Amino acid sequence: MKLIVVGKAAAGKDHLKKKIENKGFKSGISYTTRQPRQNEKEGEDYYFVSEKQFDQIIESGQMLEWMEFNNWKYGLSIEEFEKADVMIMSKDGLDMLPKAYRDRCLVIYLDIPRMTRVQRLNDRNDVNDSIWRRMSTDDEQFDKFSDFDIRIKNEDF
Repeated sequence: MKLIVVGKAAAGKDHLKKKIENKGFKSGISYTTRQPRQNEKEGEDYYFVSEKQFDQIIESGQMLEWMEFNNWKYGLSIEEFEKADVMIMSKDGLDMLPKAYRDRCLVIYLDIPRMTRVQRLNDRNDVNDSIWRRMSTDDEQFDKFSDFDIRIKNEDF
């Protein structure tokens, strides 16, 4: 059984993943074409690759799921899925996951209150993205979202 953590921006996906890792579980590392945020490490938080490299992984059939967000691509390779116990996915990535893979997973949805997430995004001070654009995108993407096994609404987990 594998754990997938999914949620809106600043819902605490990385926080929960790190708590699970601290208990000895191995996490899957996604690929992205965006630049690293402060304190993010190559091969630990993401594999930071060029758009060309990302497209080559897709074309080779090794990308299990991927999506484009704010002109950056994010995705998880089949290899990372297979060696991971826990991974973070976007809602769109989860939608792309083939049934045979989804059936092997427990999906935890972090449904944290909007104002908590806005505060976290303000604290993060991410110059690469607009908070209100992210909130709007999340509202659209997660409207009627129901493909989860566990829903956490408590921001103090």
